[in-house]
Amino acid sequence: MNQMTTIDQRRVRIDTSTVPGWGIDADPENDPTYPYRERDNEDHSGQWDRPPVQAVAVEVLQSIEHKQRPAVVGTSNPPSGPSGALRRLAFRKSESNLLHWMLLLGADRLNMVEGLVQDLGRGRVPNIPAETGMRADWQHDKTRFFVKSAIGVGAVALIAAAALRRRR
Repeated sequence: MNQMTTIDQRRVRIDTSTVPGWGIDADPENDPTYPYRERDNEDHSGQWDRPPVQAVAVEVLQSIEHKQRPAVVGTSNPPSGPSGALRRLAFRKSESNLLHWMLLLGADRLNMVEGLVQDLGRGRVPNIPAETGMRADWQHDKTRFFVKSAIGVGAVALIAAAALRRRR
């Protein structure tokens, strides 16, 4: 007896008549995409009227691969500060360039630090354990909780050590 026969014997057979919805798309009269497939009277030239472009009052970064912006763009968080400078630098590179994506990842991390500094500047103390999901890690994945804690303690220790060296 070879291995394939053994595997085939272990397979569980399912009675498809007991599975709700099995074969629901077998009947073309009951196919929700059926009217879409029968579009003979429509224009299939591929020409369409472009929707009006959103008026933009803030800086919007655009990939060098695209000649024009989409009709709607996000304007709630325009690039600013050091993270914005990193984003502008990233958008000078092609999307096929790894440096483009690494700069964007770095800008995201830097933007997080800028947000923490901004919160502290406004007199708000951020709840970092809650914002990083520490409670969920404690309840569901204690290993991850301890790894995150160790990384956080290590980062604080490195920052403190660097600050002490500067004073000397």
